[in-house]
Amino acid sequence: MLHLYTFIYAFIAGVLPSLLWLFFFTHEDSAHRKPRAIIFGCFIGGAIAVVVSIFAEKIIADSITDPTTRYICWAGFEETIKFIVAGTIIFRTRMTEDPIDAMVYCASVALGFAAIENTLFILGPLSDGSVAQALVTTNMRFIGATLVHVVSSSFVGFMIGYVFYHGRLMKILAALTGLAGAIALHATFNLSIINANGTDTLKAFGWIWAAVVVLIILFEEVKAVRPVPLIS
Repeated sequence: MLHLYTFIYAFIAGVLPSLLWLFFFTHEDSAHRKPRAIIFGCFIGGAIAVVVSIFAEKIIADSITDPTTRYICWAGFEETIKFIVAGTIIFRTRMTEDPIDAMVYCASVALGFAAIENTLFILGPLSDGSVAQALVTTNMRFIGATLVHVVSSSFVGFMIGYVFYHGRLMKILAALTGLAGAIALHATFNLSIINANGTDTLKAFGWIWAAVVVLIILFEEVKAVRPVPLIS
């Protein structure tokens, strides 16, 4: 039987890492702080998307027997649903004012998604009374899976931000290219940790942290994007 404190710990342990990363990424553009309401909306939108993913991934699991194909499809659906949430804000509102906005909004959606997904993963071992396993899961989600979500989704935002001053068609093409890259990155991580030994797992986390470094560089790159000069 699950107790209230079990849910509370799982929720705090699942959400707190995402909030810490959210604080970091939303302060990457200190010169142009985004409205908190929009950031919060992105975060909540990502959290709600987990509910949709649970049902969709159950269908995928029941329909696809090959583990490799299943993990790729799971990654594809998660990145797509996050993209839909972020894209609705980026393309359907007037709240995207700077090139970096797309990256910030995509990262916020990803962190909301990761927060609830982490909570569910932590709740499993806690419900079985395995506190030690829950602590291990918390750490692994913080340094691995959460960052996979952020890096993958933020790459989509980078592609959109990079062509911020181009036409709508160019933005859509950039978004789709970014989505394909995000799915490839997420699926590669998923496949790299299937039946991996300790060394392989460390390597997987290592290249994710390397990707975070690249992500920070991309944040700086998109800050430098300027309007395309008109040729007279």
